[in-house]
Amino acid sequence: MSKGPITCHVLDVSLGRPAEGVEVNIQIHHKGQRNVDIFSPFAHGVTDADGRCLNLLPPRGSDEARLQNTQVGAGTYKIVFKPKEYFEKTGRKCFYPWVEITFEIENPEEHYHIPLLISPYSFTTYRGS
Repeated sequence: MSKGPITCHVLDVSLGRPAEGVEVNIQIHHKGQRNVDIFSPFAHGVTDADGRCLNLLPPRGSDEARLQNTQVGAGTYKIVFKPKEYFEKTGRKCFYPWVEITFEIENPEEHYHIPLLISPYSFTTYRGS
């Protein structure tokens, strides 16, 4: 199975395991009237039992990507993780109900993997491979 051009992985570092069931949204940036920054919905998914979301977007160049108009181009994107429900399901409170990470795609032919390491009161990220 081919993976999409943008993928993610969410790990709960407080438990040392993947975070299953975290909602993930990708938004694409464009300029609105008066040069206002606007982010519009682009893709949606939920992390699997391994904490991964590999199919946010169809594989690059696929018929599905062309039909859904989800070809990834150069530009600015935002990935929004919603860990609050995940923490609530495990009986824990969460200080960050949403984690928003804005990133830039310079080369649309590359794969972009965005891991998120979370705990109820902290998070960190990096560009994965």
